[in-house]
Amino acid sequence: MGLMKMLRINKYTALGYSRGAIIATRLLILDKRIKGVVIGGMGSAFTDTAWPRRIMFYRALMGEPVKELESMVQNVKKNGLDQLALAYQQKGQPSTSVQEFSRVRKRVLVIAGDKDEDNGSASQLAKLIPHSYFVTVPGDHGGTSRTKEFSLEVLQFLNREIK
Repeated sequence: MGLMKMLRINKYTALGYSRGAIIATRLLILDKRIKGVVIGGMGSAFTDTAWPRRIMFYRALMGEPVKELESMVQNVKKNGLDQLALAYQQKGQPSTSVQEFSRVRKRVLVIAGDKDEDNGSASQLAKLIPHSYFVTVPGDHGGTSRTKEFSLEVLQFLNREIK
């Protein structure tokens, strides 16, 4: 929000995928300059402040053994990422409540892969947001945002936002 203010951008559309979608939803709630938002790869689960998946990631990144996330932690280490910083991102990750979503009057595209259930139901998330619509494209959580179909849906949304 500070960057948009500094750049004197009065209206903008935000796009976020996965963690970026969580941040984009906070902008949707907090920044009056937002015209619309694309929420990609995220379902209704993150509306829970005690979201078990977030807590599980935090625990794994803090070094606790979490079997289903062993490969993620190994990937973090292999790529030289700051594991502690990633853990604290999980711990401090914001959530957007069902009540906050119910007050949204901006256009929202909720888009997810047809094999992506990592973060709850994206179609259920869209039902929580007035003036939103839901689109499914091919892919799982890690690959959906790289598909041609994802790009085309986002471009269509952005083109409607410009008009």
